[in-house]
Amino acid sequence: QVQLVESGGGLVQAGGSLRLSCAASGSIERINAMGWYRQAPGKQRDMVAITSSGGTTNYADSVKDRFTISRGNAKDTVYLQMDSLKPEDTAVYYCKIDLYRSFGIVTYWGQGTQVTVSS
Repeated sequence: QVQLVESGGGLVQAGGSLRLSCAASGSIERINAMGWYRQAPGKQRDMVAITSSGGTTNYADSVKDRFTISRGNAKDTVYLQMDSLKPEDTAVYYCKIDLYRSFGIVTYWGQGTQVTVSS
């Protein structure tokens, strides 16, 4: 079984920073990609940042140049450094992992961590 545990969320003032962490465990021998998504109240879950197994990164336009996604050396951890936070960044942030399985690629989600940015 696969488990993703996010941490690092909290309440910060506008302009502040947070660093989210996601630790993956279980049957994660073959990782295709890891990423962060967020869902604000009344809105859909949107991609924030993704990093592929090859090191390619992709960011939502709204966070580009403010957020940085990175992988730990063990490759079972993904981070999201969030700088210059804005109130509109307030959302539940979810870690996502895409894994190679015998039948294809399967996606797993973490439980989410709340990020609240006050003005």
